Amino acid sequence: MPNRSHRSSGKLRIIGGSVRGSRIDVADMEGLRPTSDRVRETLFNWLAPMIEGARCLDLFAGTGALGIEARSRGAGECVFVERDRGLAGQLEVTLARLKLDGVSVVNADALGWLAHAARPFDLVFLDPPFSQDLWAEASRRLEANGWLAANAWIYVEAPQGRLPDLPKSWSRHRDGRAGEVQFGLYRRDGGEGTTKR
Repeated sequence: MPNRSHRSSGKLRIIGGSVRGSRIDVADMEGLRPTSDRVRETLFNWLAPMIEGARCLDLFAGTGALGIEARSRGAGECVFVERDRGLAGQLEVTLARLKLDGVSVVNADALGWLAHAARPFDLVFLDPPFSQDLWAEASRRLEANGWLAANAWIYVEAPQGRLPDLPKSWSRHRDGRAGEVQFGLYRRDGGEGTTKR
């Protein structure tokens, strides 16, 4: 993708932790859909008992709000993967401004990046562009290539009414709805195959 920056269409705020109240620019870009404050607050209330020290992956990072929120609240490390070069560059600027350590930005296509074996993550944010139907393939590659710790947590966000095919080894822990979005927190607990949740 060409190296370009995107005009800002607004801001969102980090709602907890060490950089609570900090604002993040939201680029004016088709398909960019940051997770709302309300949903992030619910999610991180769920994650409170297990976030400290966790190794996190924000797979379709966009603004990086999920990963930044995780690092702000005590996650030990976060890797952000973003295909768009402009968004990845903006995310690097944001992380530097917030003075967050233990973070890295990878400018790559998420599915291509997942084709390689890796050190496992404790927590993965799986929130791909809704129009591209990437949940099944991304979750398959997360499972197949060693990206998930034995009892990893996976956050999944999808449009209301669309039930992504997810691995049978992912058990739904909590779920919710907000507007046109449905979201769920899953726990990896062994097994193979896929199931609709």
